[in-house]
Amino acid sequence: MRWLLWIIGLAAAATALTLLGGNNEGYVLIALPGRRIELSLNLAVMLAILGFVAAYVLLRLLFTAIALPRRVAELRARRRAEGAQQALLEALRDFFAGRFARAEKGVLRAVESGAAADVGAAVAAHAAHGLRATGRRDAHLERLESQGAATAPIAAVARARMLLDDQQPEQALAALAALPARHTAALRLELRARQRLAQWELAPALIDQLEKRGVFGAEQADVERRHAWLQMIRRQSGDEAALAALWKRVPERYRRDASIAGAAAAALQAMHESEQARVILEAALETDWDAALIQLYGEQPGNNALRRIEQAERWLKTRREDAGLLLALGRLCALRQLWGKAQSYLEASIAVEPTYTAHLELARLHERLDHGDEARRHYRISLELAVKELQRASGGRRRRPV
Repeated sequence: MRWLLWIIGLAAAATALTLLGGNNEGYVLIALPGRRIELSLNLAVMLAILGFVAAYVLLRLLFTAIALPRRVAELRARRRAEGAQQALLEALRDFFAGRFARAEKGVLRAVESGAAADVGAAVAAHAAHGLRATGRRDAHLERLESQGAATAPIAAVARARMLLDDQQPEQALAALAALPARHTAALRLELRARQRLAQWELAPALIDQLEKRGVFGAEQADVERRHAWLQMIRRQSGDEAALAALWKRVPERYRRDASIAGAAAAALQAMHESEQARVILEAALETDWDAALIQLYGEQPGNNALRRIEQAERWLKTRREDAGLLLALGRLCALRQLWGKAQSYLEASIAVEPTYTAHLELARLHERLDHGDEARRHYRISLELAVKELQRASGGRRRRPV
């Protein structure tokens, strides 16, 4: 449509000029020393127009010739940048495909061709780390750090991650300390480093931050916190005062967790603090019944066996078919030398679920009562059940003699 309008316009202009030129009687007189040149007005106008067009064309050609070297240089630079970008993309493809040697060489060539030096140094460092070439890796990281303040966080996080892979958590923490602020990736790395250094007391706060940022779901965060508190309790297992102080800091919901309560109770039992261990176990069992805890409850030594028997018998009213609870009662009664009740509870436990532990306890009880035949019979059954359980655990495999 535009071309049609242009054609119509030009045709109209040509028609108008023709009509004007045909009716034009004027002329142009050019006086020069010794000469006089007389031209028709139409010719003079045409010559002026042609002169203007020629001058315009000559000037455009001149300016184009002057700008040609610059345009050639820009074209070459653009092609070089496109080549560098393509080389960088190929190196990244090699890196993510696990071809670290090719990736490192390719990214260095890309940087030489003009690709981003900071990205190239970061990729080269990770590729060298994948090849376990620590010397080249550190050189690439130093080059990355030298790029300026903007690349310092990239270098710090990369160095910390690689040091953790090399089992150097202290150096990893030192690298993270250079960061002005802890972002999510840095917090994850710091948590890994603290866990490897057994700095469990610092872990819960880091886990809280990671949960708020959506790195950990509620369930995973709960598992991580539980593990941290459990490790702290195990570390203080030989220090009664430190364990008591730590137990006050444990959140209420974790005090009633089976693994944490069991670890604390076992540590207290080992330090002959049977009463506090009893309180911890009873609170946990009231919240969440656990077979391991009731077993520990029945194995607990001390002078409070009678109170434990009374509590266990209250539980038995609603858990008559619980073999573990019956076994615990049998052990506690034997501890108080209530031989008849101990035998009844142990036999009831075996009737519900015959285990090698219950048969072993019953064998020891008969041995104390000088019932030799019964003791030997239960020892034999206990051994048979233990062997069967061991075979199940090992899948029936037997070790070949060397």
